[in-house]
Amino acid sequence: MTTATKDQKLAIRRNCGFNEEVKCELVQWVKNDNAQTSLNSLTFDEANKILEAQGDKPHKGKKWANFNKTNPKHKVILSLLYQAQWTTNYNGREVPDLDRFSEWLQDKAPVKKPLMKQEPKELEKTIYALTQIVKGIWKKVTKN
Repeated sequence: MTTATKDQKLAIRRNCGFNEEVKCELVQWVKNDNAQTSLNSLTFDEANKILEAQGDKPHKGKKWANFNKTNPKHKVILSLLYQAQWTTNYNGREVPDLDRFSEWLQDKAPVKKPLMKQEPKELEKTIYALTQIVKGIWKKVTKN
C-alpha cells in the first residue's frame, strides 16, 4: 500500500484554501477516525478519494513508463506499444499511451518494476508479455 504523494498532499491543501481545519476534517472523514488528522497518514488511494470529493482529478501515480531512447530493448517495447494499439493522440500525432503502459507495468506485467530499473533479463520478460498481447489482438482481428 503506497503512501500519498507530495503532489497529492499539496493539491488537497490547495483545494482546502490552506485551511487546516478543513484539511483535518477531510482526513478524519476518509480515515473514519477522529484521531487521524495528518496528510502523512494517508494512502495513495485515500488521498485520491479526498481529491475526487473536492472535485479534483485523481492522481495517477509515478510514471513507470519512462524510456531510454538509446536502449534497443526499450525501442522494441515502443514498437510493441504501437502494434498493440496502446496509443493516444497528442498534438495530432499517435503516440504511445504511457499512462496505460505505466498502469500495466504496475498491475499486470510479469516484472513489476519501472522500465528504467529493469535489468536486461527482466526487459526480455516484459517484451515477451507485450508480444503475447499483440498476438492476441491480431488473432481477434484475423478471425473477424
